[in-house]
Amino acid sequence: MNVLFIGGTGTISMAITRKLATEGHQLFLLNRGNRTVELPDNVKFIQVKDVNDEADVKAKIAGMEFDVVCDFIIFHKEQAERDFRLFSGVTKQFIFISSASAYHKPLSSYIITEGTTMANPYWKYSREKIECEEYFFNQYKSNGFPITVVRPSHTYDERSVPLGVHGAHGSWQVVKRMMQGKPVIIQGDGTSLWTMTHNSDFAKAFVGLMGNPHAIGEAFQITSDETLTWNQIYQSIAKALDVELKPYYVASDFLAAVGNYDLEGSLIGDKANSVVFDNTKLKRAVPGYQPTVSFAQGVKQTIDYVLAHPELQKEDPAFDQWCDQVIARMEQAKSELREKFL
Repeated sequence: MNVLFIGGTGTISMAITRKLATEGHQLFLLNRGNRTVELPDNVKFIQVKDVNDEADVKAKIAGMEFDVVCDFIIFHKEQAERDFRLFSGVTKQFIFISSASAYHKPLSSYIITEGTTMANPYWKYSREKIECEEYFFNQYKSNGFPITVVRPSHTYDERSVPLGVHGAHGSWQVVKRMMQGKPVIIQGDGTSLWTMTHNSDFAKAFVGLMGNPHAIGEAFQITSDETLTWNQIYQSIAKALDVELKPYYVASDFLAAVGNYDLEGSLIGDKANSVVFDNTKLKRAVPGYQPTVSFAQGVKQTIDYVLAHPELQKEDPAFDQWCDQVIARMEQAKSELREKFL
């Protein structure tokens, strides 16, 4: 296939890029060219300073046609409208990366399918993904725009440990707290259900949708089939680090209310909900798709990689202090309740 990715080197897309390159497809990445050294030599780059500069992008791709175009960095409807103008008539398939966080919150059922209602009053990010989906499907119905929508959930790679609660600089500070023997905050009581998907598994399903006539005009969620509690997730991380997990449970509503971090969206609008994804539709479209990387395996690879690459160990003292403050406030509240009722 002749393929264009806008982005193509992120958590989700890097594994897809590598898989396509090894399979011999003609692959162009349109981005700022910041991670070229990590990719196979046969990947071609179209370098732009700003992917939102429509005139520049249009000039750079003038005269080119593609079997598949995927924009991995659409977050707003205006960007969707731009891509319709750029790629209408020049690609046989356009793939939009939406989000499983866009499914209805609060959930009416913990079983999630592509038919689950889309609505999330807690997270602007999710609502804007819904707007983009609606725009693209309207263009499919009105103009035949060959859209395929993909909805990832919590996908991770070797560069960052996936967590429920972390600071602005990513997961390293939580990993460091574990290594230091400090308590780590887990939302709720840790028993809600969640799904972690390794990006190599995601890539297998994604490539199966590319050039697939059954995918045009359709939406697909791509996740692992493994369902875990958050306690199991954090225990797997601690085991990979060979340390004792010291969980500190805090209600998601409280975490969302104490400020500093946008936890209402990421928790109340997403991770605090128990979800189990039904991938039946995906497996009908991509026969033989089977995720094979368990979270225990995948997170061990991630931990080993992060520990071997100091540049990924981004310190976040502000988040570390915030965790200590939240825990102190909770302990004070418990003490006051004990004095009042005992």
